[in-house]
Amino acid sequence: MAVYQNPVIKGYNPDPSICRVGKDYYLVTSTFEFFPGVPVYHSRNLTDWKMIGYCLTRDSQLPLERCRCSGGIYAPTIRYHDGTFYMITTNVSHGGNFIVYAENPTGPWSEPQWVDQAGIDPSLLFDEDGKVYFCGTHNDNGRSSIVLFQVNPKTGERLSEKTVITHGTGEKCPEAPHLYKINGWYYLMIAEGGTEYGHMETIFRSRNVEGPYESCPHNPLICHRQADTSPIQATGHGDLLEDENGNWWMVHLGIRPLGHVMLHNLGRETFLTPVRWEDGWPVVGEERHTAMEMTAILPGDGTAIIPTVDFEDDFTNSSWKLDWNFVRNPHRERYTCENRELCLRGGEETLSDFVPTFMGVRQKEFEMAAETCLTAVLQDGGRAGLTAFYNMEYHYDIYTKRIGDCQKVGISWTVHGLTGGFESDTVESTQPVMFRVETGREKYEFYYRTGKMDWKLLGTCATAGLCTEGTRMMTFTGTYLGVFAEKGEARFQYFSAKEI
Repeated sequence: MAVYQNPVIKGYNPDPSICRVGKDYYLVTSTFEFFPGVPVYHSRNLTDWKMIGYCLTRDSQLPLERCRCSGGIYAPTIRYHDGTFYMITTNVSHGGNFIVYAENPTGPWSEPQWVDQAGIDPSLLFDEDGKVYFCGTHNDNGRSSIVLFQVNPKTGERLSEKTVITHGTGEKCPEAPHLYKINGWYYLMIAEGGTEYGHMETIFRSRNVEGPYESCPHNPLICHRQADTSPIQATGHGDLLEDENGNWWMVHLGIRPLGHVMLHNLGRETFLTPVRWEDGWPVVGEERHTAMEMTAILPGDGTAIIPTVDFEDDFTNSSWKLDWNFVRNPHRERYTCENRELCLRGGEETLSDFVPTFMGVRQKEFEMAAETCLTAVLQDGGRAGLTAFYNMEYHYDIYTKRIGDCQKVGISWTVHGLTGGFESDTVESTQPVMFRVETGREKYEFYYRTGKMDWKLLGTCATAGLCTEGTRMMTFTGTYLGVFAEKGEARFQYFSAKEI
């Protein structure tokens, strides 16, 4: 037995799906408007996950032009069959449901194979008789449901008529279906209750893939809506897995609220919960709950590793570290590594526009410190610096700004798309400036320094302004820490984001 810590993948990593190939485990999560799309993680013990690539790395695979905030890529499913990995997902902004496939999970992955079916959260089942089934959400004459049909996974072609197989247990938003064949039964697991604080996971079974499906007598399998004191909330959208030792698990999303207030800024994260079987039904966790610390028999060498959340880059490599993300399809010519520096060539777009010149990594813990050092050759009015970025309508920035022959240090805050801020201190235009942001459960603190001076606190912003619950539209992402440039060239000597 080993003790492991949740979440197993920290920071914005929602809608996990998992598959096993021998003793290797592969997991994917949603990415919405961020690029590249659908990270692929690998593990041997289910607790120590390393990002090894992305499914969607080309604009042709992932068109995100003018994608709304929290549009783009929803809820991927990964499966392995007969030497090939398949990932199916939905681009809700451009094209709908599609499949990509690859022989190696690190890629390259194929071009999208589009499926002529509306809805979201598609999944695949490779049945024992060679048939492949698609299941996803469906509008059944105004009623939310789950639909099933046969599909060719290499072309996306539908091969049978559509069959509605469940409307759920009666909770709102039946979605996120996964279909499994286990001991002669077809098990259909779905999420219900909406992906907020009423979230839950339910399961059904049938001897026939098209149903009828009976509901598990102890549904929901997992739900934290009554667990008011738990540091984990909104559990659901799971995927089941049997490890190489015959033990069962569920990976699922959850959130970590800031504390006594039901607000979260890290995004929906990936959790791991043990599963046992009783009377032909899965039983998840303890009394349908998961916990921050759990004890179980892990695969691999049986030990649990707590991976670091720290990240740093000194830009000595010509290729980007996998942790870096962009917003929508980036203008690649604006990003280069030159002479051990990151060079960003900012255009007219700001962080509040659709395609800013921005690179960021996920904020993975409540208390972190991000730092960078930059020099800038900006146009009059140009800015460059460090940002805590939720989306184009919610971000906090500390920066240098070119005003005539002067370089001002300033701070700005954008909430509900409205921006305020100030420029206060003047520094030499040729002098490098170091920036630091310290994150916390109540506030973000923004510091700068030049030369040998001590860190100077320039201002603070409330953490609540970067929380999902406070956004004016339905959002599903989390906070990034990163660098940006607007109207001119900025060079960054390093970037780090570390837990404090």
